[in-house]
Order: sequence, then C-alpha cells, then structure tokens
Amino acid sequence: MPVLWIVLVVLAIGLAGYVLGRQRALAGVGGNASQLHSLPAYYGYNSLMFAVVPAFLVMLIWLLVQPIYVESRISTLIPDSAISESSTRSLVMSDVRRVAEGLDAAVASGAMSGDFARDLRTDLTDVRARLGEIGIALGSDVSPAVLLAAQSYRATSGTLSMAMTLVVIGLALAGLATAYVRTTPEYRARNTVEAMLLALLMLASTIAILTTVGIVFSLIFETIHFFEKYPWQSFFFSLTWRPSFEGGSDLGLLPLLWGTLYISVIALLVSVPIGLFAAIYLSEYAGPKVRAAAKPMIEILAGIPTIVYGLFALITVGPLLRDYFAEPLGLGTSSSSVMTAGIVMGIMLIPFVSSLSDDIINAVPQAMRDGSLGLGATQSETIRQVIIPAALPGIVGAILLAASRAIGETMIVVLGAGAAAKIDLNPFEAMTTVTVKIVGQLTGDTDFSSPESLVAFALGMTLFVITLGLNVFALYIVRKYREQYE
Repeated sequence: MPVLWIVLVVLAIGLAGYVLGRQRALAGVGGNASQLHSLPAYYGYNSLMFAVVPAFLVMLIWLLVQPIYVESRISTLIPDSAISESSTRSLVMSDVRRVAEGLDAAVASGAMSGDFARDLRTDLTDVRARLGEIGIALGSDVSPAVLLAAQSYRATSGTLSMAMTLVVIGLALAGLATAYVRTTPEYRARNTVEAMLLALLMLASTIAILTTVGIVFSLIFETIHFFEKYPWQSFFFSLTWRPSFEGGSDLGLLPLLWGTLYISVIALLVSVPIGLFAAIYLSEYAGPKVRAAAKPMIEILAGIPTIVYGLFALITVGPLLRDYFAEPLGLGTSSSSVMTAGIVMGIMLIPFVSSLSDDIINAVPQAMRDGSLGLGATQSETIRQVIIPAALPGIVGAILLAASRAIGETMIVVLGAGAAAKIDLNPFEAMTTVTVKIVGQLTGDTDFSSPESLVAFALGMTLFVITLGLNVFALYIVRKYREQYE
C-alpha cells in the first residue's frame, strides 16, 4: 500500500477515535459534561493521539531504516565477478535500483505480471523485451546478476512495505482500542493530552538538533575520508581546479573560494545600501499609504524563483554589461561574468536586508526618537546618531542572512557567472563558486570512493566553516552594541 494511503487510513482511524472517545466520555455521565474531569474534546483528542502518534512514529522510523536494510542485504548478493574493473559496488547497486524501478513500472502498466517480475529464473532478454514495450531501455552493462539482485530488491522491499502497512495500521487500531477502554469520566484526559503534546514538542526540537548534528558529522566524516585520499596541502593551497575521474586531478580550493567571495561581496555592495536605505525611508519618512504599497512590492523580489533571476542575468544583465561596459573598456567579451552574477544576486538579496532592517528599525522605542528630537536634533541626525546605532545588532543579523544566502546561491552563478574556476581581479571575467562545483561533482552516477566525488563534502565543510565564522562575528557585534544601547 502506498505511504499516502497508509497516512490517510491512520488519520481516518484517528478521527474515528476522536468521535468515539468524546461520545464514550459523555455517555458515561449521561451527557452532563460538568461531571467529567476534562472537557469532552480532550477525551476525543486523547483517543486521536493514541491512535495516530505511535503509528506515525513507527512508520517514520520504518521508512528511514528499511532502505538501509534492503541496500545492505542486496549488496551482499552481488558477486565480485559482476563488478567490472571500471565500476564499483555502489554503481552496480544504482543499476539494481534502476532495474527494480523498471520492473515496478512494467508491472504497474501491465507489460508483465508480478509473478514474471519475481521469478528468479526469468531470462534477461525477456525482461528487456517487456520493458521495451513501455519505453524503458536497459543498458548493455546490465548483467543477469544485476537482474537477480533487482528482483530480490523488489521482492524484499515489497515484503517489508506490506509488513509496515500491517504494523502501522494494527498499531493505530490498538492505540484506538486502548484509549477507548481507558476513557471514563474520572480519566484525566487533559493531563494526558498536554503531556503528549509536550513530548511531541520536545521530539520536534530534538529532531531539529539531531539533524544539525547529523549534517555536521556527515560532512566531517566524509571530509576526513577525502583527505585520506587527497593531500590537504594541495586542496587548501593549490591554485588549480581540474578534476578528472580518470586520475591526476587538481582539486584546489582557492579558485572556487575566490569566485564565491568575489561574487558575494559584489552582491552585498548592491543589496546592503539599497536595502538599508529603503528600510530607513519606509520606516522613518514614508507615509502609511506609500509604505503599504512599497513594502509588499519590495518583498515580491524574495518570492521570485532563483532560476528566473538566472535567466534575467543570462538574457538581460549579462549582454547589457558586455555591450556597454566590458567591450568598450576592453575588459572582456563574455556576457557571463562575476559582475553579472553579483548584480543580479544583489537585487535578489534586497528584500532580505530591507524587510528585516525595516522591522528592526520600527522596533526601536519611540521614546528614543522623541528624546533626540526634543534636544534639537534633526530627523536625519536622529536616524544617524540614535536609531541606526540602536538597531545595529538587528541590521548586522540581516546583513549576515543576506551574506549566507549569497554564499549558498547556485543557479544565478551557473547562468550568470559561468563555470570557470580561476583567480582574476577582472569583474567582467567568467568565474564560478564552491556551490556550483559541489553540484557538478555530485551529478550523475558518482563513485563515493574517489576523491573527485568526496571533494564535494570538503567543499561543503569549507562553506560551513565560513558561515559559522560569520555567525560568530555577528554575535560579537550584536552583544557589543546591545550592551551599549540597552
């Protein structure tokens, strides 16, 4: 049964539990709700949560563990003879998954029966013919061993999915029955519901923390694995980026780091002044009607997809800069450049700086404005000497958010700045960033035992450290000025 159907069935059981629990509580006191320990709705919520929460938790854990178990089990079924010298076990497993998905699609379309897809004696030629009927072509590298592993993969996944369906639905029914039996007028349903809600809130915060820890440790472990295969001196100090999966790669960080920082600085030079001045105007000078119209129009920029910004950079801004600045000044002939990506990215970041700074400036107490104006200061002097210093911690946070967004941007860089990894001061030359190369190294079938793929984790770790440094610096600024102005 598909996961969506399981979710709907469990929710239906939960809703039925809400109705039954509420009715049972009222029936126990003859309809007089004042004799119940808790409000009638709490008895319904109690039954609903007993039915839904344990079932969903088990399903979530099952969905996380099942792929790992199936992968480890099927991987042992692939003989070493089925792995060529130019391949690895992980690449063969990707073929196994692809064939298994093809078998599922063929069964769903009626091109083959479920028994045919499960029969371990099925000839590979017959499978190719059946899959060809629905437009799925198997590569020439698919061997009978891969077919057997794919059939086992499909059968194991199907068995475990069926078991999950029975366990989850059975657990929901058991939870409903348990809550229904426990529902009496004296039962402290409100206390139980609030305790379960507290546990869910703690679980949500724990998941967020563990997710962060998991991301960091995955980066650390894979980065260590990378440096076991590639010298760290070459990674940190080499000026050349030339990956090659055939060997002899030069994986220097500095060209990518230079492009990332160069484009980010240009983006901040565009977004910070415009965004901050817009925020000052909207909060201190604009009237209610102008503010009501202007602020939503600025914030629309934040909702535009980055691919649209990338196309804007590629089609409009790039040719404009090339024809009117780069070529007349003799600085380049390409429409893909650092300046193109930086300007467009800066436009994208304007609402991040403007909206946050506007909210922060409006949060400055009106008494500080009145006191400054009462001492004879002009409005501009009040803004420069009172409001901006008081709001500086929040403004720094807004700029930090914009900087983090700029460092992590990919699509605008791909379309606007190109993919050339080099160090150059000319802003009208094509360059690239760390994030673009991370995507490039992990695109397609990748061998995670090679340094050319593992370098993506080292690059990600580098961005993490840079962002962490920005956060620490911002925290220092925030604490320093908060102590001064509070």
